[in-house]
Amino acid sequence: MNVYEQLSHPVALTVFLATLFLPIVVGFFAVRATRSQSDFFLGGRAMNRLVVALSAVSTGRSSWLILGVSGTAYAMGAGAIWAVVGYTVVEFFQFIYVGMRLRTRTQEFGSITLLDYFESRHNDARQTIRITGAVIIGIFITAYVSAQLFAGAKTLSSALDIQLNVCLLLSALLILIYMVLGGYIAVAYNDVIRALVMLLALVVLPVVGLARLGGVAGLQEMLARLNPAYVDPLSLGLGLIIGFVGIGLGSPGQPHILVRYMSIDDPRNLRVGAVIGTAWNVLLGLGAVLVGLLARAAVPEIQNLPNQDAEMAYLVLSSRYFGPALYGLLVGGIFAAILSTADSQLLVVASTFVRDVYEKTLRKGSGIEEWKKLRLSRYVVVLSGALALVLAFLARDLVFWLVLFAWAGLGASLGPAVILSLFWKRTTRWGIVAGMLTGTVVTIVWKLFLREPTGLYELIPAFVCSVLAILVASLLAPDSAPGTGRSTTPAPSRAAPTLLD
Repeated sequence: MNVYEQLSHPVALTVFLATLFLPIVVGFFAVRATRSQSDFFLGGRAMNRLVVALSAVSTGRSSWLILGVSGTAYAMGAGAIWAVVGYTVVEFFQFIYVGMRLRTRTQEFGSITLLDYFESRHNDARQTIRITGAVIIGIFITAYVSAQLFAGAKTLSSALDIQLNVCLLLSALLILIYMVLGGYIAVAYNDVIRALVMLLALVVLPVVGLARLGGVAGLQEMLARLNPAYVDPLSLGLGLIIGFVGIGLGSPGQPHILVRYMSIDDPRNLRVGAVIGTAWNVLLGLGAVLVGLLARAAVPEIQNLPNQDAEMAYLVLSSRYFGPALYGLLVGGIFAAILSTADSQLLVVASTFVRDVYEKTLRKGSGIEEWKKLRLSRYVVVLSGALALVLAFLARDLVFWLVLFAWAGLGASLGPAVILSLFWKRTTRWGIVAGMLTGTVVTIVWKLFLREPTGLYELIPAFVCSVLAILVASLLAPDSAPGTGRSTTPAPSRAAPTLLD
């Protein structure tokens, strides 16, 4: 039975649709807890550690893990595990060190966005950092969201056998409804549900697949007969392994992940969050690699996958091993993973425009009532979603590589700036600007002209160049009083109610 025939079963379709529309239900419950701009973008800094940990993992992995990593494992073999190692290690330490300090400093400054924090930390009265950062976030987040929407549409199109454009529209509508209702609170709680579904999808499916193929030994034997390189994690070569491990360098620069740390109720809770998040990362990452390897053993020829696309390995394996009910849930898990990143990134776009561009730049010094800011935030979510939808129609690159480009751009332009501004007191406004611009330019130039001849992932040279630019520019152009700035927006005096109140 092919993937379309399986999902056309009434039970599978019912479960699948229930998975799709559950986030909207959560959105309705989150409306009452969303009363201010801080609630809409940060959950009022009142989120508990379990929600933050699972939400950070869910929004950071998305379709890149379920479709991209499993597809890479199908194509390249066990070497795909290196794509998981880098971010898992980095994010463990990021929860504890970057997360805790960022949460403390953003509350101290009353910062709602990352650019808020940079401006206050470096006394940037001219708003050079805010304007530069807004442009960079707009460029790379747009590419990221487009990749997510296209991944969702590709999955739905293959599973339901309907036109890609219809699936793109459905993907965008499902996200926008609950985002407009509940903002960050709806997104975070939906991320928890999706993390659980992803865990089921990437643990149960490999377990069943291994049982069908005679365990790990049986899988290794089948893969070795096809190609010995499939079972050798070192077969990719040093350059590609370094590039895959280097993916972890991008984590400190992802605004949709960093905002999770900023939203937690108590920064000390991020220590427990680090343990929870790391366990989830390990389980999901290993599961995705195993799915790709199992799919290669079960379907040796890529011509037998839908559209001859390696990123459909998960979909094919699910239809082969499971009945209608569980298959419907697992396909819903793909869509859940995709939405968990796209919604968070749309929220970053909205906060960048409403907070950083409109409120703090165009209307600087003008008092705006809280209800007006909240209403504008909802309008911008809809408009940014519509723009992402239009751009997604143009996205035809593989999810894995398109996401890696956006991940690299954000990681290299913002990551070094975040780390050095938090841990090096001599970091200055011009250092941050120089690092942002250098990371962006090197990412794009390396991707276009140097990646193929060198074989090196653009994030690594761009990250290193960005660090050097910050160090040099900060030493040449020091701030008058580094680290003493204060936001004009006071820290919130209350914690926003949550769905558990």
